[in-house]
Amino acid sequence: MRRIIPFLIALCLALPAAAERKQSFGELDVHYSVFNSSFLQPDIASAAGLVRSKTQGVVNVAVLKAGKASTALVSGQVKNLLGQSTALTFRQVTESGAIYYLAQFPFSSREILSFTLDVRQGDNTHRITFNQEMFPDD
Repeated sequence: MRRIIPFLIALCLALPAAAERKQSFGELDVHYSVFNSSFLQPDIASAAGLVRSKTQGVVNVAVLKAGKASTALVSGQVKNLLGQSTALTFRQVTESGAIYYLAQFPFSSREILSFTLDVRQGDNTHRITFNQEMFPDD
């Protein structure tokens, strides 16, 4: 499990298709990325409870408050160009002071998906919307 966090950080920083994105809300920074689950090594995926598949994506969200890992309630949905929506069910992964929220979603072919993420901390909910092109792994 200790290798999950460094791998996810490296993945966020290294893969152009999974380019990390960040949105700030005052002193709250929300980092998020989307990538194909087949990019994960089998042992990393297993330790994180993720299914590796050429048609399964992963959303990775980290919340920082004043530069330190912080808990939040993360929810969201992903929608394809036909308007078909899938709810994202995030689960928290905590290790060595790092806190991440991971959710998986299916996709069937090369397509542009629209994501809506809601990050709630205390009485404040922040919405992030973005598009990501996904490619099934060959």
